[in-house]
Amino acid sequence: MTRLNVGNLDRALRILLGLALIALAVSGQIGVWGYVGIVPLLTGAVAMCPLYRLFGFSTTSR
Repeated sequence: MTRLNVGNLDRALRILLGLALIALAVSGQIGVWGYVGIVPLLTGAVAMCPLYRLFGFSTTSR
């Protein structure tokens, strides 16, 4: 089973940042690099960040 390592506040911020970057990319206000917002969106949605795992970091109390 995958260990969750992204806490609730961290998740909310990641999801908001991801959605904002994607919205800016779709509207043409920033370049296609804005689609990297998919990464924080997905890591926030699944509450697991591979980089956190790599470095042994966690923002969750679970």
